[in-house]
Amino acid sequence: MEELVIHGTYFTSKNINEVESHEDHIICIDRSGTITRTLSPTNDEYSQILNDARQAERLIELKANQYLLPGFIDLHVHAPQWPQAGLALDLPLADWLNHYTFPLEAKFADSHYARHVYQEFVHQLLSHGTTTAMMFGTIHNDANVELARQSIMQGLRAFVGQVVMDNPEQTPDYYQNQSPASALHATEQFIKEIFELAKRNSSTVVPVITPRFVPSCTDEALTGLGQLAKQYDLPIQSHLSESDWEHGYAIKRFGIHDTAVMDHFHLLTEKSVMAHGTQLTADDLTILRQRGTTIAHCPISNIYFGNGVLPVRKMLADGNCVGLGSDISGGYSPSLYHNIRQAVKSSQMLMDGVDSSLPPMVRGVKGSRITMANAFYLATVGGAKAFQLKVGKIIPGFQADFQIVNAHQTLMKLTSADIFQRLMYQTEQQDIQSVYVAGKKVYGRE
Repeated sequence: MEELVIHGTYFTSKNINEVESHEDHIICIDRSGTITRTLSPTNDEYSQILNDARQAERLIELKANQYLLPGFIDLHVHAPQWPQAGLALDLPLADWLNHYTFPLEAKFADSHYARHVYQEFVHQLLSHGTTTAMMFGTIHNDANVELARQSIMQGLRAFVGQVVMDNPEQTPDYYQNQSPASALHATEQFIKEIFELAKRNSSTVVPVITPRFVPSCTDEALTGLGQLAKQYDLPIQSHLSESDWEHGYAIKRFGIHDTAVMDHFHLLTEKSVMAHGTQLTADDLTILRQRGTTIAHCPISNIYFGNGVLPVRKMLADGNCVGLGSDISGGYSPSLYHNIRQAVKSSQMLMDGVDSSLPPMVRGVKGSRITMANAFYLATVGGAKAFQLKVGKIIPGFQADFQIVNAHQTLMKLTSADIFQRLMYQTEQQDIQSVYVAGKKVYGRE
């Protein structure tokens, strides 16, 4: 007998361009939290399984206005920045970092403060339908372990990084690693602590190699981080060509783009996630494609700090790996629904152009618009591929990471395609009824 059965209508990506809808289906989940099978009303076992689950009180029956979606996967989060979400986004990136972000992150030397923030933040992620997140911590070991611990306690699939920032020319003296050696030692200690924490709790929390970005790190630190990533076979996260400033800094310091810099230090692998990429060139994208590295598209944050729009449609067509990130707090909301919408809007602006003094034929970039199905793919399958995890789809063999969403009322008769569009455009935090990770309820509204 199944551990859990869900009955209702669900949506899941079929491929980059298509979303499947399955009405009045049942989804069977075993004790390990894996989807074992999905059945339509025409299946011979349908009624028996439904009745058995109901009698055993193992049935979740969706209401007429409720729909099941895969949990979202956030590829780029700065967890310690949650207290400043929505602040100072009118500043240039370097000013925002120095006057707001670095002073805030320095506070996480206090592990009690970290516990208070991270307990709230992990809850916020889950309540917005996010079931997996790749997160930057700070340079503080104890605080980062606390972030991992809160993720385990609340049920979030977590990839947590100990930030390295040891370049005294680009980091404040009150918030930096004191040397490359100390940064690498702290990173290795963090890796071992997270491995032990995961082992004790049988959890999926994973340590991540995390050079903040090229400006923040010395050559020695980048070299050592590449070696640690290989030694422990770990994911890597950082920023790549986020802005004119960052892109230009790498050229000035190394004489090459930061994609080539990261590649030189062996930090671009099939387990790497690089955020933003708004200034990437065709040659950069070729390197990323060859390495199997994923770009975390952060459309809200890119509006403020990216100095450009990521050409998502072209990247997907060319075979680059792309997922979605909220970039708290460069992005003001942890909601990937908000970022899904902005991804579509930004692509439309790229296609149409923004300078109306130019003729329409030269104003924008033709063929740039993505669909809502494309954006949904980024938030689910695109993110899952970055982690090489069987999540992000509602199909047999994948983990039962779900969100149950309450649809807004309408006086119109809607097709399943219409309902999907409405869900993507209108769902807010208060519309998410419950969230499940590996078949276990990790968030629910009364």
